[in-house]
Amino acid sequence: MVSDTRFTEVAAAVIERPDGTFLLAQRPAGKPYPGYWEFPGGKIEPGEDARTALARELREELGIELREATPWITRVYAYTHATVRLHFFKVTAWDGEPQRLEDQDIKWQRVAAPDVEPMLPANAPVLAALALPAVMIVSNAARMGIEAWIRKLAELAIGEKVLVQVREKTFNAQQVQHVLSRALVRAEPFGSRVVVNSDCGAYPQCDGVHLTSQALMQSASRPAGALVGASCHDARELDHAERIGVDYAVVGTVKATASHPGAAPMGWDGFAALARDRPMPIYAIGGLARADLGEARRRGAHGVALLRGAFEA
Repeated sequence: MVSDTRFTEVAAAVIERPDGTFLLAQRPAGKPYPGYWEFPGGKIEPGEDARTALARELREELGIELREATPWITRVYAYTHATVRLHFFKVTAWDGEPQRLEDQDIKWQRVAAPDVEPMLPANAPVLAALALPAVMIVSNAARMGIEAWIRKLAELAIGEKVLVQVREKTFNAQQVQHVLSRALVRAEPFGSRVVVNSDCGAYPQCDGVHLTSQALMQSASRPAGALVGASCHDARELDHAERIGVDYAVVGTVKATASHPGAAPMGWDGFAALARDRPMPIYAIGGLARADLGEARRRGAHGVALLRGAFEA
């Protein structure tokens, strides 16, 4: 991490338990915004990297020893007292039980229904990002058949929240509408969200739009929609996605894939370089399976986007 004197560099932890709850801490008296709730963490000292600072802060603030943490998103926020750059990590393993070592209150929360207030203003986009599922399912109805694909999606959505991207570029508008309508009925009642690829047209009944890289670069501002994502292949496209304020990006291809036989895969190192310090969650795509989710997270991904491997165990 390269320090920048314009920012106060901060390491922040999304401490997650297996049941999906995460930890928030209340700022104690004597600090800016006393009584406000935030993600645990603190200032990165000169000479520290972000992970080392996170481990130190969690030890001092909560009395836990960090074991597993993966980089997630990096957000900049201008408070009245400072402009902070928050380096968020997903923390999934630690030793000890969180304690209130700095006279601060702490509470486990659910992302769908946080019940503490007031929260720091910077928290709202972080909570929205945290609510996105770890797995994106990219539709494959043209190859599998509409009935077979919908049946598989319905079976999956009963037990797992996913982000569904309807991307059927060989279908006409009526066929896309058919797939989309049935995907919404099968997935949304169980908490999954559905977006439609911009190449397929506009369908206002779904949760949002997923921009192709071409559509992204032609967009001067964020399109209308509750959820807006984009496909990106290089730093230029990701920079533009940041500027217009997309909610997530899909980056690849990471591995060789049958759908893009002529594309040279970027590999995990290339993916990590592009995903590093981005403000929006990044999904890795390209020849991946569910078994790649752990490696994707270690490389800075929020999750994985799956096409042919969508319904494999």
